[in-house]
Amino acid sequence: MAVHVQNEQKYWDALKEVMDPEFPISVVDMGLIYGIKEDSGTVKVTMTFTAVGCACTEWIKGDIEKRLLDEPEIRSVDIHVVWDPPWTVDRLTEEGKQKMKNWGVSSR
Repeated sequence: MAVHVQNEQKYWDALKEVMDPEFPISVVDMGLIYGIKEDSGTVKVTMTFTAVGCACTEWIKGDIEKRLLDEPEIRSVDIHVVWDPPWTVDRLTEEGKQKMKNWGVSSR
């Protein structure tokens, strides 16, 4: 059990390398990733997007899959997109809020 938790943190860290194409901020810091579970070589990612009509959905999903498949023990990635709870700026991490503020995008 502890191995799964350790690996899951590894995958969270890996996804900090996947950037939102519109802002120089990771999908993790954007708050797009709701959960990560690993089971027998498959990583299951639960995520959302900032808007239903986001033009970058396939690009972001492809980048997430590619990055996780770089991990030697991972054979497949299952991405499940959810819209509830909806994304809001409150999902930004503190690091994400600071980056957005530095770019003049957020006043928080």
